[in-house]
Amino acid sequence: MSLISRLKNRGLAALATAFPALGERFAAGYRAERQDDGVPWAPVRRPLAGSTIALVTTAGVHHRDQQAYDMHDHDGDPSFRELDFERPLDSLMITHDYYDHADADRDLNVVLPVERLRELAAGGEIGAVARLGYGFMGHITGPHLETLKRRTAPEVAARLKKARVDAVLLAPG
Repeated sequence: MSLISRLKNRGLAALATAFPALGERFAAGYRAERQDDGVPWAPVRRPLAGSTIALVTTAGVHHRDQQAYDMHDHDGDPSFRELDFERPLDSLMITHDYYDHADADRDLNVVLPVERLRELAAGGEIGAVARLGYGFMGHITGPHLETLKRRTAPEVAARLKKARVDAVLLAPG
């Protein structure tokens, strides 16, 4: 994707934020992926007060020392980044041109509410926050959608299961 395309995407995101009616008009034309094979989640099997909760975000969050998401591919980037919450939160950043993340740049909890989950854990509302979370880029289309559904999302699900996570909070950008 060229610099001009990236600037256009950033400009459209800023316009949609400044003029909500314009953002609603853009969103009205979006056709979401449909799940025809049942509900894509499982019921919670244990009380939240005893559950370990993991965070997954589609806001383009990654550690500064990790490879940024590919903003040059028009179809997005179906890869993921492992987010280690034992590291300082200021080691995280956002690489995503398809939404205005100025507020999230000031307070990452807008798109990755790890501090809010920690407060819930401290108050006994949830059992614990998983040490590792996962970041994706939310704009995935074309052939990358199949990669996300068949390779990267199942890999993250397997990692979460191996880590004995009880539930996941998905935080979009």
